[in-house]
Amino acid sequence: MEKDVGYRRAQLTGRGSYIVSLPKDWVQEVGVERGSQIAFKVQDDSSLVLTPRKILEGRKESEKHALKEYRVLVEPKDNPKSVCRRITSLYVVNADLIHVRYVQGGVAPRFRGPINDLVKNVLLGSEIIDEKPNELTIQVLINHPEFPVEKAIRRMAVLALSANKDAVSALSNENEGLITEVIEVANDVNRLNLYAVRQLKYGMERNLFKELGFRTPKEFLGYRIVANDLKNIADNARNIVRKVTTFKEMIRNQTLFLKEAIDEEVYSQILDYNSLAHKLLEDSLKAIFKRDYEQADRIISEVESIAKRENDLIVLISSKKMDPNVSSILNLILDTSRRIVEYSQNIAEVTLNRTIEEVSAQNP
Repeated sequence: MEKDVGYRRAQLTGRGSYIVSLPKDWVQEVGVERGSQIAFKVQDDSSLVLTPRKILEGRKESEKHALKEYRVLVEPKDNPKSVCRRITSLYVVNADLIHVRYVQGGVAPRFRGPINDLVKNVLLGSEIIDEKPNELTIQVLINHPEFPVEKAIRRMAVLALSANKDAVSALSNENEGLITEVIEVANDVNRLNLYAVRQLKYGMERNLFKELGFRTPKEFLGYRIVANDLKNIADNARNIVRKVTTFKEMIRNQTLFLKEAIDEEVYSQILDYNSLAHKLLEDSLKAIFKRDYEQADRIISEVESIAKRENDLIVLISSKKMDPNVSSILNLILDTSRRIVEYSQNIAEVTLNRTIEEVSAQNP
C-alpha cells in the first residue's frame, strides 16, 4: 500500500553529490541503521525505488524457497492424454513441483508410461524425483539464467530448419533413418518451445524483461510469436515425412506403381525455393537478435517480391502429368516452404515493432 511522506529538498554537498534525507518513520519501520545499504532502482518513468538490502535479500531468499507446487488428481476413468495435457499446462505456467495422485491408489500402467514419456521427452529440465504406489512427484530442475530464452530460440531455429531440410530430402533419399530423425528433431523443437513459453511467462509475471535481455515488456509477445512460428516449421516437417512414409509404403506393398521417377525439374525448383525460404528465415532471426530495423524492412520487401515465384511453381506442378500421390507431396512441400516465407515476414514485423521507437527517436 502506498504512503505519502511528502516532499524532501535535494541538497548539494561539497563533493558535488546530491543528498536527500530519508523519512524518520520509514527508517524506523524498516530498520535502517547507520551503515545500512540501500538498493536504488530506476524505473521506466525515471522514478527511483529505494529498497534496504536486508529486505531485498530476504525477498530473494523467500522466492528461492517458495516453490510453486500443484497437485493433479487422477481417477481411473481419466484419459492419460488429458492427464499429460494438465501436467504440460502446469509446466508452462512455471510449476516447480507437480504431484500426480491416483485417488484410488495404485499406479495404473496406462498412466505411468505416458507420464514417464512426457517427462523424459517433452518437459525440458524436469525429472520424476519421487514415486509411490499412489503418487509421483515431478520437479522442474532447470534454472532460467542457465538457459536464457534467446538461446532457446536460436536452438529451435537450427533444429526446425534442419528438420524441414531433411523432410524435403526424404522424398528422394532412400535412407529410412532420415524420417525417424526428422520426427525426433521435431520433438526436440516442441520441448524447447514449451520451455521458451515457460520462461516468457516467468518473466512476465515478475516483470523481468530487462533480465531476459528485453528493453520493454512488450517484447515478450514478439518472442512468443517467434517461438510459435519455429514450432510450426518443425510440425510441418513431421507432416511431410508422415506423408512420404505412407507414399513409400504404398510402393513397397505394390499398391502403387510409378511409371516414372519424381519429376526432376519440379523437384529441383522446389528445393531452390525452399533454400530461399530458409535464407529469409535465417536473415529475419539475425535482424531480431541484432534489433536491426533496416534489415527487417528489407526482408519484408523480399517476401513480397518472391510471391510470383511460388505462383510459377504451382502452375508448373499443374502442367505436369504425374501421379496424384507425388503431386500431393510436392504441393505439401511447396506449401510448407511458403509458410516459412510467411514466418520470416512475421519475425521481421516483430523486429519492426520492437525497434520502431528507437529508430524514430534517432530522427526527431
